[in-house]
Amino acid sequence: MKAGNIMSTRKVISIVEDEKDLNELVKRYLEKEGYEVRSYLTFDDAYEHTTDDDVHLWILDIMLDDKSGFDLIEEIRMHSPNVPVIFMSARDKEFDRIIGLEKGSDDYITKPFSPKELVLRVNNLIKRTYRNDNSRIQIDGYEIDESQRTVYEGGKELELTTKEFDLLMLFVKNKGTAFLREQILEKVWDVNYFGSDRVVDDTLRRLRKKMPNLSIHTIYGFGYRLG
Repeated sequence: MKAGNIMSTRKVISIVEDEKDLNELVKRYLEKEGYEVRSYLTFDDAYEHTTDDDVHLWILDIMLDDKSGFDLIEEIRMHSPNVPVIFMSARDKEFDRIIGLEKGSDDYITKPFSPKELVLRVNNLIKRTYRNDNSRIQIDGYEIDESQRTVYEGGKELELTTKEFDLLMLFVKNKGTAFLREQILEKVWDVNYFGSDRVVDDTLRRLRKKMPNLSIHTIYGFGYRLG
């Protein structure tokens, strides 16, 4: 799916809304904007995911069966104090709005609302919150945070050595470019490296084992290329 122009990578949004049609409608609009959307219809479904590390924004309905979005935000805030939260409510009560803000929500929208208005609010919040979050790169199902030198798959961090990460970044930043082993050695291990170019093959073998979905191709008699 084509990402919207507001994001360098796909941001994840979790919606908790027990009205199935509204849930679907909001999900569709956000996906069209390029977001990855996870939707939950009940408090209990959502509760199991309040510790998810890869969610960029939550949209919570205030009234959920016998529980409320206020209970959910407390769980979310315990684990992710900085993730933005938008409350939705059918009750346009100043009281709800104030409690929402006290509980740490970032925005509040009253039903019925235009899905386009919600999308605008989401875009603004995401832009504001992740202004400097451009160092994350998505490739072959992996998320790479270059500034932190970390790699994630499905929210789980992969353990890479310094050279494995350097090798990965060489390919990622030069996708489609074929490199000779000697060139890789020079760029990743530096010009004065004394040793066999087998070190390239060995490091790449370890990298492929840790990141099996990475589409690094061997060009026989030449070297390697990503994509």
